[in-house]
Amino acid sequence: MKHVHSGKVRDLYETDDGLLLMVASDRISAFDYVLETLIPDKGAVLTQLSLWWFDQLKDIVPNHVVARGDDARSVLCRPLRMVQVECVARGYLAGGGLSEYRAGGTVSGVPLPEGLDDGSRLPEPIFTPSTKAPVGQHDEPISYEQVVAEVGAETAEELRRITLAVYTRGAEIARERGIILADTKIELGWDADGVLTLGDEVLTPDSSRFWPADQWQPGRAQPSFDKQFVRDWLLSSESGWDKASGNPPPPLPDHVVELTRQRYLEAYERLTGSRFSG
Repeated sequence: MKHVHSGKVRDLYETDDGLLLMVASDRISAFDYVLETLIPDKGAVLTQLSLWWFDQLKDIVPNHVVARGDDARSVLCRPLRMVQVECVARGYLAGGGLSEYRAGGTVSGVPLPEGLDDGSRLPEPIFTPSTKAPVGQHDEPISYEQVVAEVGAETAEELRRITLAVYTRGAEIARERGIILADTKIELGWDADGVLTLGDEVLTPDSSRFWPADQWQPGRAQPSFDKQFVRDWLLSSESGWDKASGNPPPPLPDHVVELTRQRYLEAYERLTGSRFSG
């Protein structure tokens, strides 16, 4: 098969009949760097969890899956003409959204009430799109009006509708399993018939913030099932890394690798109700 593209985590190959084989690696990224340390089983978790979520969402939006691959980390899919907008939905305030709110009281141009804090639940889920930056560069928040200028009013409204519907369904299912879905990012593109279709991954620890509901406490950083653990370690004195230095992050120690792996596995097993087998 012909190698088409490698992203932060996934590698794409084109088959002889024009389909794409998408393979999720065990790579992990943080602060726009792809780390040199791998997280065992991570790629298989991302693929299998996405496949499970695609089934839960198929009545909301079609997806690109044609068939499962020959191993746990790969999937055969239809090629899409990807929308050049990152589609993000937030139900809670965290990460870049928190920083933007503290700076001006808005997130992607959406005004929010005063007095919100780290981890606060928003009055209702909001669509907070961003640019789609190349690997190594940072996505920047954009307003809904900028999305309209980029893709047109009709498509912008569909992007918002689908993104919020995916978030709402994901949040409902996660809540039943004792997990808060704080925010999520999805990838949408047009298929050969011009239908907006869900691609890449969906509602995984790499594309979403998952928090244990019984430990949720606004006003502080929340415990999580995603790679926030890696980010926190990189910013700690133990890592010895200066984010502003321009140098790549150091390798992850074994205990960080194992604890990160456990978080990915727990997210999979709590959400799907099935034991991860790889």
